[in-house]
Amino acid sequence: MLTDCLGVPHVSTGDMLRERIRHGDDLGNGLAARVAAKMHSGLLVSDPVVNQMVEERLSKPDAADGFVLDGYPRTLDQAQHLDQWLERRGICEVVIHLAVDYNVIIARLTGRRQCPRCGTLYNMASHPPSEDSLCDKDGVALVVREDDSETVIRERLDAYERQTRPVLEYYASAHRRVVKVDSGNDPPEVVFQKICQALDKDDC
Repeated sequence: MLTDCLGVPHVSTGDMLRERIRHGDDLGNGLAARVAAKMHSGLLVSDPVVNQMVEERLSKPDAADGFVLDGYPRTLDQAQHLDQWLERRGICEVVIHLAVDYNVIIARLTGRRQCPRCGTLYNMASHPPSEDSLCDKDGVALVVREDDSETVIRERLDAYERQTRPVLEYYASAHRRVVKVDSGNDPPEVVFQKICQALDKDDC
């Protein structure tokens, strides 16, 4: 919704890593296997690998007028690396903090299903497919991603507390624009409107 509204690309590090693992490109066979193992266990991929991948993506022509970053930065090193990259290019950022209770996060992710062919995501509670467990677009049976098991999700939440929450503190202490949006119980359309309202009030 945000990328359609703003006319800029959606850049998801998780999607990019999964795509590269599937095709085995750029990471090398040994590294791809190690990255895949980390992702499946809920651990974060190393900062140098992710930083390089994001730089390459943001240097493409379609990102020249802006972009929406999803899943990055997740560590202090990534945040500082991104800051330097943005400053060199005179780009200002807005950090959107989607505040959600952990129990809600676990319920959402354990109910998530994905089409293995086209990649479309569903949620069995909030956004189910029209026909039970089949993709609306191509009729393929939906699957549970390996990183959406409750054990892996809890590890991801632990990793968030250790490595990502300090990123919010870093942006706040550096007087960056951080907008907190309560998104625990609202549907995506309402959260989208809240973000748009916050962006309207926020000037670079």
